[in-house]
Amino acid sequence: MKTSLKIGWYVVYVRSRYERKVHEFLQENSILSFLPLTQIIKKWSDRKKLVEVPLFPSYVFVKVNSSKDFFDILSVKGVCDFLRCGRDYAVVSEKEIIKIKLLLSSNYEIEIESSDQMPKIGELKKINDGPLNGLECEVLRINHKDKIVVRLNSIRQNITTVMPSGYLSEISTDPILM
Repeated sequence: MKTSLKIGWYVVYVRSRYERKVHEFLQENSILSFLPLTQIIKKWSDRKKLVEVPLFPSYVFVKVNSSKDFFDILSVKGVCDFLRCGRDYAVVSEKEIIKIKLLLSSNYEIEIESSDQMPKIGELKKINDGPLNGLECEVLRINHKDKIVVRLNSIRQNITTVMPSGYLSEISTDPILM
């Protein structure tokens, strides 16, 4: 099977709990990688602790600049394979990487939900303010809070975050504006 390789951001699937090791190894070997981390409260029977965990478990974003980078990444201990959509490797746009970084630098509460299907419940909107400005989302009403589910198609992940409803606008169906 032969697939075309473009310069850009890709997602590598790594062994469970190897995300940091792979990210650090790639950085040490001059391969640009991005490991989005978030903080959660872990509960044990005797205590609670704030811990930093990968936002997308088992995924590390990598910038591939050449076929050499591609094969070097595959040879890293803990890397299983590049994420694929069908026969092609999943390419993540620079815009999506920037949006994830902006979301992480904001004070929004973040929750991840994996899904191979697009969300079906709720209304589709476009975010017109905040760190996710420009992305389309689905709105859910839960516990009197507005919850927005943002689908990142290239990696088949949903980001759920609480955001003011004033940040939303209708999605234009006018082909001139699209």
